[in-house]
Amino acid sequence: MSRKFHTLNEEMSISEAVRNFKSAGAAEGRKLFGMMVTDKSGKLVGMLSMYDILLFIRPKHVHIWGMMEDLDISGMITSSCAQARNVRVADIMTSEIISVTPDTHLLLVLDVMIKKHVRRLPVIEDDHIQGIIYISDVFHHIVDQLT
Repeated sequence: MSRKFHTLNEEMSISEAVRNFKSAGAAEGRKLFGMMVTDKSGKLVGMLSMYDILLFIRPKHVHIWGMMEDLDISGMITSSCAQARNVRVADIMTSEIISVTPDTHLLLVLDVMIKKHVRRLPVIEDDHIQGIIYISDVFHHIVDQLT
């Protein structure tokens, strides 16, 4: 578990959140692709990931229009990004939180990550955020055990 973590506020705009992804990642010397989202009181209310943002940018009704290859997509990303800049984090975050406690065994953490297709898990104790577990850290821990 990493006790050093960054959070986003649910009222932030997507453009503010992306800036926080970049600056927090640079401060840690890694790229961050998701962060915990808190309310004004600091309570965990969701997660915002790269996937949430990309899903929002992608045309929602592409399955009705046909295949992506059938669409005139020139300028779509620029247009979608311009519209998304001011959308609130709360509007596109994942609000169904999957979390673990500090005493959750690593094998159970790995099982949850694989079954639920999550790359990061908040560690919560008594409704307070204690840290976060990244799947890459779990992998590197296991690699160390293998070598």
